[in-house]
Amino acid sequence: MRPIFLQNARILDPSCDMDEKGHILVVDGKIAGTGGGIAAPEDAVSIDLHGLWAAPGLIDMHVHLREPGEEYKETIETGTAAAAAGGFSAVACMPNTNPVNDSSAVTRFIIERARATGSAKVYPVAAVTKGLKGEELAEFQDLMLAGAIAFSDDGNPVSDPGMMRLALQYATGFGALLISHAEERGLSRGRFLNEGRVSTMLGLSGIPSAAEDIAVFRDVRLAEFVGARLHVAHVSTKGTVDIIREAKAKGVKVTAETAPHYFSLTEDAVIGYNTNAKMNPPLRREEDRLAIIEGLMDCTIDAIATDHAPHSRLEKEIEFELAANGIIGLETAVPLALELFRQSFLSPLDVIRCLSSNPAGILRVKGGSLKAGGDADICVIDPEAEFSVTRENLRSRSCNTPFLGKVLKGRAVLTLLDGLPVHNLLGVVF
Repeated sequence: MRPIFLQNARILDPSCDMDEKGHILVVDGKIAGTGGGIAAPEDAVSIDLHGLWAAPGLIDMHVHLREPGEEYKETIETGTAAAAAGGFSAVACMPNTNPVNDSSAVTRFIIERARATGSAKVYPVAAVTKGLKGEELAEFQDLMLAGAIAFSDDGNPVSDPGMMRLALQYATGFGALLISHAEERGLSRGRFLNEGRVSTMLGLSGIPSAAEDIAVFRDVRLAEFVGARLHVAHVSTKGTVDIIREAKAKGVKVTAETAPHYFSLTEDAVIGYNTNAKMNPPLRREEDRLAIIEGLMDCTIDAIATDHAPHSRLEKEIEFELAANGIIGLETAVPLALELFRQSFLSPLDVIRCLSSNPAGILRVKGGSLKAGGDADICVIDPEAEFSVTRENLRSRSCNTPFLGKVLKGRAVLTLLDGLPVHNLLGVVF
């Protein structure tokens, strides 16, 4: 493996608050040096990155890879290829597969498949309860020993507060992270989009923002009571942002993520019964969108995660009420997140922080840093590159996104995984 010398890049390393022009040297899959005072070995592959950003490989802490069980929607191979194309060197995959990842056998299968076919590191998130049914806790210790890095019943809330308390206590005993899918089913069951002007216009039953707020409040108070670490997934409402902000001020060990669609779109995207804009939690009001941006700005929301949820045409090109929830997001996350920079809400370093070092810290996995000695997981971004979101341009097996047919600005042009190129639009021969 020849050394790689990335020169003249704008280096963005949130792990040490670095934002400066310089070089990065990669030797034997590791970062050998970063900064302005290093030189390229004679045999190195030298790449001039003038005008481009070099950052730690991005980490998506919330994706659905669909394998095992729904490989016609996505596989670990195609999902991680999409991740690499989006600048992600690592992803954490949710447990709502078929069979559910509630056993060490499924956890090991995912890890082994990722090693054999993946273009990114894959960290399995295991189920909180067996079968995601909310009735009996999964075997946390066995799952962690097999390689699970967190626990969630994502796709389903843990509805019973007694079970949620027990899960938080159990997770704390193992030093594990519990990720909350916060949804009060009594308010959301049989409903299809945000409750408000658009749901009334379309004549469809809406999901009130209180369905999320009430569940978040419950889980935050339980985490405070137990002293557990809690992570709130896919924040979509102003109320949730306010609850988490208050909890953090009190010292509760809570972190949170949102997805690019919640700060980029509103419920208006559903007009016309657009099933590619149907998701759970649903797209909300402009007031909620602005509150989420404010939450990112003041660090109430720690991370940007895609909630990449591939579905085939079978699940999306049907009546709105019957269509599956979810959109893909790995290949559109960078340009959408860069809009926060273009609109002066976040600095480039803060955008990268939400996409790399913060997810790494929450999940307690390697990455999110360009420090010497670390794995050479590197994302190179061209902030000015424009591209069309088309079926042909997507690496994911599915194309269910409301951004299909749109032209977006900013994209990953090179992704290195342990010093090897897994995505390369620069035309460089390694």
